[in-house]
Amino acid sequence: MSSPESPLYDDVPLVVDLDGTLVYCDTLHDSLWLMARARPLSLAGLPYALSSGKAPFKQFVAGQSQLDVRTLPYNEWVLRRIREAAGRRRVVLCTGANQRIADDVAAHIGAFDLVIGSDGTSNLTGEAKASRLVQLFGERGFDYVGNSIADMPVFRQARHAVVANPASALLRRISEIGNLSEQEVRGPAALNALLSAMRPHQWLKNILVFAPLLTATGVEQARGLLAALLAFLSFSLVASSVYLANDLMDLEADRRHPRKRGRPLAAGTLSVPIAVLGALGLLVGGFGIGWQLEQRFVAVLGAYVLATGIYMVKLKRVPILDSIVLASLYTLRIIGGAAAIAVIPSFWLLAFSVFFFMSLALGKRYAELVELESAGTAKAIPGREYRPEDLQTLLAQGNATGCAAVVVLALYIHSGLEPGQYRHPELLWALCLVLLYWISKFWLNAQRREVIGDPVIWAATNRVSRGLAVLAVLLVMAARWLPESALSLW
Repeated sequence: MSSPESPLYDDVPLVVDLDGTLVYCDTLHDSLWLMARARPLSLAGLPYALSSGKAPFKQFVAGQSQLDVRTLPYNEWVLRRIREAAGRRRVVLCTGANQRIADDVAAHIGAFDLVIGSDGTSNLTGEAKASRLVQLFGERGFDYVGNSIADMPVFRQARHAVVANPASALLRRISEIGNLSEQEVRGPAALNALLSAMRPHQWLKNILVFAPLLTATGVEQARGLLAALLAFLSFSLVASSVYLANDLMDLEADRRHPRKRGRPLAAGTLSVPIAVLGALGLLVGGFGIGWQLEQRFVAVLGAYVLATGIYMVKLKRVPILDSIVLASLYTLRIIGGAAAIAVIPSFWLLAFSVFFFMSLALGKRYAELVELESAGTAKAIPGREYRPEDLQTLLAQGNATGCAAVVVLALYIHSGLEPGQYRHPELLWALCLVLLYWISKFWLNAQRREVIGDPVIWAATNRVSRGLAVLAVLLVMAARWLPESALSLW
């Protein structure tokens, strides 16, 4: 809270910037992305609009997109200062964004006395913004809240400079003016936000590419391990590209979601252009590594990208089918691992994967529904078609597909093992009990509202789940490599 001597408590107007200041994102970038998604044919008009100047370009984009200003990532630090000033002094929204967007934001906030934005002829940034404010309020006749190096001409004309969500270049130069009054602690750097959006913790899923190496016979271990490592890295980069693309596609839905609105893109800490470039760069890098392996691996990688693309555009909004597709994407990782080491994947392994990961995919939707029901914020998952009344169906189907995975594992142990593949195949029967307990515990925890977000993250962080995973690995290792004499007493 500011003191009574603060510049917030006098008759000098408080002028606030929009993009990067009042909201963390850039409304032009968001509007362009929404236009590209909703009206792709309108992109043909961009070159002409841009050739006419920045102001006509912004007006064209604002007219072609439907930006929902209610869900924008607002800067609470700036909002508090606006609310403190409202009623005590004039509060002005002055932005380079188009006037239509500025008016919508001002109507949503409900605290501005004057709204000034770019129109079809004037682009209100830099010197143009400074001149307009000096014309209205005189030199040193206003206090300005901004965040960008482009605001330097405005800061020079302001009585007091208030820096919000500052860029590094601005922090280095604002001291030259000598009128800095207050500043917000800088948010996460763009690189950190990009790394977070890549979700490297989700690379845990790509360990599945090693499964064929563990179950196949006749593969030279050193060569197979190197190929599997390259496949893991390739899938990880491509998967991170897909995560960025998914966040771009789900931008509006994520901003309406109680938890996903904290994702870097939805929160505005990662810009749309950086997300697009990052997704393309990761995709190229992933395929570049994939080219070092068998051509069949590249084909599988391409199928993975194609399937995820269709999923993001259409199938994720089709209940149940979306979970089947997610289970198939997990299974493609196993097929990719087999292609990398030039073996044919086991039918039993693929069947197990489909049922097991179908159970996890249904669990993810179940957890999201429970989270929304508890928060009371929506009648359905934003961007999906699941509703609270589907909880019992998801619970039943999830348990059923999980138990089906246990049955497949049992049938594989009974009749699918190759002669001599394991020294002690009888130890593998314990895996059925371990898996049955894990599936049962997962769904019990989900029903108790103890699984939040991605089930894979729950599996990696839950202590019992980690212990069961270690036990399963030890059982497989013992069955395969334990000397035959070790169990002779039995």
